[in-house]
Amino acid sequence: MTFESDKEASFAAALNRRHILGLGAAGFTTLLLPGLSCAEEADVARIKKDLFGDRPINEGRVTVTLPPIAENGNSVPFEVDVESPMTTGDYVRQIIVLSPRNPEALISRFEFSPKAGKAHVATRIRMAGSQGIEAVAEMSDGSLWTGSKQTIVTLAACVIG
Repeated sequence: MTFESDKEASFAAALNRRHILGLGAAGFTTLLLPGLSCAEEADVARIKKDLFGDRPINEGRVTVTLPPIAENGNSVPFEVDVESPMTTGDYVRQIIVLSPRNPEALISRFEFSPKAGKAHVATRIRMAGSQGIEAVAEMSDGSLWTGSKQTIVTLAACVIG
């Protein structure tokens, strides 16, 4: 009888070790998956084409502000300013914010009218690692302007769970 009890105890211990090792392997694999679920430059290009067609996008008039280093990607301070008089004849219609590394390339979209008085956005965004964030401003005359900024993120966010 002692032999059977020892055998059952040994089997139970082995099952627990296998179970723990399996959970550890599954957890490690889960940590690797967020790196596989990022947008790419092609996603950013597709969104631009979908929103703006073949219109040329000019450099300038858009200033993106990000810290050079963000300790935590869960909440990174972010600002966009667009040079515009914001009058009824010349104003910013919208600002599109894009990321080539977050799970979704389109981070946000802000719409304006001349009554806004200033084309400025200040918020916090989640970032899935070090990258450049691009903002595209569409003006009332249909012209498109862009600006971007790079930042280093030491602890990435946007983990898919």
